[in-house]
Amino acid sequence: MRSLQLFGDRDLRITEMEPPPPPAAGEVQVRVKALALNFLDVWGFRGMAFAKRKMPQAVGVEASGEIAAVGEGVTRFKAGDPVTMYGAETCGHCPACRKGWDNLCENVAGIMGFHIDGFARELINRPERLVIPVPQGVSFEQAACAPIGFGTVQHMLFDNAKLEPGESILVHAGGSGIGTAAIKMAKAIGCTVYTTVGDDEKGEKARALGADYVINYRTERFEGEVRRLTKRKGVDVVFEHVGAETWNGSLLCLKRGGRLVTCGSTSGVSTTMNLMQLFQQQYRIFGSFGCRIENIAQSLGKMADGMTPVIDAVFPLDEFQKGLERLEGRKVFGKVIVTF
Repeated sequence: MRSLQLFGDRDLRITEMEPPPPPAAGEVQVRVKALALNFLDVWGFRGMAFAKRKMPQAVGVEASGEIAAVGEGVTRFKAGDPVTMYGAETCGHCPACRKGWDNLCENVAGIMGFHIDGFARELINRPERLVIPVPQGVSFEQAACAPIGFGTVQHMLFDNAKLEPGESILVHAGGSGIGTAAIKMAKAIGCTVYTTVGDDEKGEKARALGADYVINYRTERFEGEVRRLTKRKGVDVVFEHVGAETWNGSLLCLKRGGRLVTCGSTSGVSTTMNLMQLFQQQYRIFGSFGCRIENIAQSLGKMADGMTPVIDAVFPLDEFQKGLERLEGRKVFGKVIVTF
């Protein structure tokens, strides 16, 4: 079977490998149909996995497919069912896993496609508990965006930041995969959405998604614009995933008692901050990584109800390089998909 394998920094190849054995008891075998690309893929491609990896390694951190076979004792799935999969090798028995918080697993073996073999292979065996059914009407391309593109946002906004109807929110990088999802999810509950983008074309697309105020961060200081637009009150929530370049400006955008939730650091992993400002303004800061399995199911439910992910481009497997280049060059608006 075919697999997309990383042999070294920036050395990705489509290779032939032996298919997996029949699924064991409690496992399902999934025929992968679509991969959704993320910056985790770009970092892994660049050699930024921050962990010892065994090469070659199958890439792909987010995918969908259909059940090819089921192992003994599996009751939730049958051959042909569309599914998506949780993207980390969690233990299933620690206190966090038992509570449904797999993203806090105490014995996690790694992120698939980043630290350990990922989803970019035609067939893969997974534990039944880490596989999520896809509702009718949701395509493989859309479902591939659920584990990270939508699940991460669901976890950030509603588990962590506790975003409420009618609140105000600043969404950074509104043209990114998670940025577009955040705009849609916030508008769906009646929030006022401010967003930053890198060019005017993306700004128009962000408005079409429902953003109320769009700020081109290349021509305007976003923190000054947000404070001006809110009459210096600030917003209730900042959806942060850019990192060092925007961190302190993001804090300035918050109203007193506001919440900042962050899941990324693409512009740098270290910054300084004013601690007096932090406690005097009573900010609440949430670090958010991945999501719960339930968040993926919630995301798929939203897709089935019509809140579909924004898909920038779809490439066949043999053109995966074009997808990576598009993502790495920040030319995207939404998600890039690679299909088998």
